[in-house]
Amino acid sequence: MNYCPACAAPLVERVPEGDDRPRHVCPACDAVHYRNPIPVVGCVVERGSEVLLCRRAIEPSHGLWTLPAGFLEIGETARAGARRETWEEACADVEIIAPFAQFDLPHIGQTYSMFRARMRTPEFAAGDESLEVEFVDLAHIPWSELAFPVIHFALRYVVEDRAAQRSALHLGALVWNGEGSRFDAGQYAVDEYDRIDLDARSSD
Repeated sequence: MNYCPACAAPLVERVPEGDDRPRHVCPACDAVHYRNPIPVVGCVVERGSEVLLCRRAIEPSHGLWTLPAGFLEIGETARAGARRETWEEACADVEIIAPFAQFDLPHIGQTYSMFRARMRTPEFAAGDESLEVEFVDLAHIPWSELAFPVIHFALRYVVEDRAAQRSALHLGALVWNGEGSRFDAGQYAVDEYDRIDLDARSSD
């Protein structure tokens, strides 16, 4: 951000009074402009041993596979946004079953909220942002062709949960080591990880 959205004056970076970090401040009108993490929402749509994947028709990661997900809109709940993104990218009408994961990506200022979902109707097709959409068996996930590290970790936890026959909520931060490509899942570690077993909670 270079110019003030309120008065168009050039911005400066400084620590406002009472704050603890540099912000974009307008010296003309004293407006403080904050940069906050961007929420991303999406669905893990399951059908038996399969999960719904979309092959991206847009950059970044054109041609690679992802779960249906995207930026949350103003005035929209996380669940509604996840359903909308699934409809837009996969033309799939889904029902949210349970929360699945929340991943923080501090190096790019994003936080992902992913939900387990199931099809309400059998139809699906490629939306405008997808080249193709397929249900892929968990045993045949194209790990080397996944679009983003967060998708890699989400699918890894899907596979682990299915093997353990559990329903769980996964919480953590994906921390890039600063080496290689930011799109290489091998350059990430999971910090502050916690797993909440939903089956155990429902039986209490």
